Parts: sequence; structure tokens; C-alpha cells
Amino acid sequence: MDIALYLDRIGYSFPVRPDLDTLKGVMRAHLASVPFENLDQQLGRKVTTDLSGIYDKIVTRRRGGWCFEVNTLFEWALGEIGFAVAPLAGHVGRSASAPEISDNHKCLRVDLDGGAFLVDVGYGGSQLEPMPLAPGEAEQTPYRLSITETGDGFLRFSDAVHDSASSFDFTPEPVAPGHFEASNLQLQSDPASPFRLNLTTQRRFADRHLALRGKILRTVTANGMEDRHLASPGDLVTCLKEMFDLDVAEAASLWPRVEARHAEIFDTAD
Repeated sequence: MDIALYLDRIGYSFPVRPDLDTLKGVMRAHLASVPFENLDQQLGRKVTTDLSGIYDKIVTRRRGGWCFEVNTLFEWALGEIGFAVAPLAGHVGRSASAPEISDNHKCLRVDLDGGAFLVDVGYGGSQLEPMPLAPGEAEQTPYRLSITETGDGFLRFSDAVHDSASSFDFTPEPVAPGHFEASNLQLQSDPASPFRLNLTTQRRFADRHLALRGKILRTVTANGMEDRHLASPGDLVTCLKEMFDLDVAEAASLWPRVEARHAEIFDTAD
């Protein structure tokens, strides 16, 4: 594994040092180049948390991945640059009525002289730059981001854009490297897992966020959200290539499932 090849993969050609400017620049470059995607889960391929396998998939084969993959690679890269970085356990879907939901998201803590920061390249793309690891707000166009206290020992990361919002809870204490192995296996094997049910690919740029969910490609900007419906297996493969830089021709085989899921959700076959 070579940090120079990783930096070439994300198109980052500036000098790197363990400071906030480098952290911001590398994070932006990674998000624009490495999409969040679950094509392997959809295709029934085992997804590993092994760093060498993740490096091969993302750097050598120019794929993306979900949080357990992209944040693991980013954690390694930041460590190679010289950052003090550690994994944090996120809890997507946790609430007062469902406090048992846990460990289904990996994010990162980076400690600098200026304090600790939340860093996450695996939540789809709402966070574009590091956020101080403390209650506060940030405008990262087109998203409004916040970290708040939940009152029961957790912090909550939230994003909002236009009429859409999402969140996950986390604690600022690092967890062990193998902490996510059980969740990684469960989320790719459980038929009810959202990553088994729904094809998703997302990519974050400085001024927009691209999100493909099933057959709907959504472009989110400060001016609004625009949806386009894909029409065929070829349209899916072309979209993945042109919009997400993912050359996965076998994704065409997923089209019947994509259409069936779309009909199930929207009660239509259009």
C-alpha cells in the first residue's frame, strides 16, 4: 500500500502535512473521487473490513465503498500523512424509542493542536470538511450541519438540505480497530438490511451532491434538488460510469431488482 498512489487516486497533488489545511483538502478530494456505493452488496459479493482488500478495491480497482471501507482507507491515509486519527462508532437510526441500534456506522476522530474534529467520508457526502468535535453548527453548501448533545451521553450529527434531513448518534471515545466486524457482516447478510434492499451510490463535490438510489438520480445544490429516472440496464451502467466514475458493467444484472424495489416503494412501475 502506497500513500502516493492513494493521493494520485483522489487527484490530490499538493504537499501533505498533518495540519488542518491538508485535512480539509484531502477530505474534499477523497469525497469527489471515491463514491459511497454498495454495488458489491447488491451483487452478493462479500465485503471485507481488511485494509489490504479495501486498498485494492478502491485504489487499484478504482471502486468506492460503504462506511466500513471508505473510512477505513481514509483512516489509514491520514495516519500515513502523520495525523492522530482513530475510529468512532456511529449509530444510525438510534432514538429514544430504539436505543439498542448501535455500531452500524464508522466515522473518524482526528486530533490536532486546535482540538478534536469529526471526519466522515462514509455517510454519503453531506459533510464536506472536518467539524469540531463539540456542539455547534456549520454551513457546508448545500447542507446545514450540526452536532448536538442528546442528553444521554451521545452526540448527534445532523444534516439538513431543503426538505430533507438525517442524523446519527456517536460518542467521542475511539473504539478498537475490529469493532465493526459484526456490523459489517450483519448489514451485508441480513435480507432486511437497507444495503441489501436498495442500490445506492453517492458522490460529493464542492457545490453539489449526487445520489443514486435505485433508479432515481438526484442532484442536490443550493438552489434545489433535481431528480432523473433511469430507464434501462444500460442507463444504469452509463450513469454509474459517467456520474460516479464506476466502471461496473455487471451492475446491469441488478436492473430487475431495482425496478421491483422502485415499484414496491412508490407503488408504480414507471
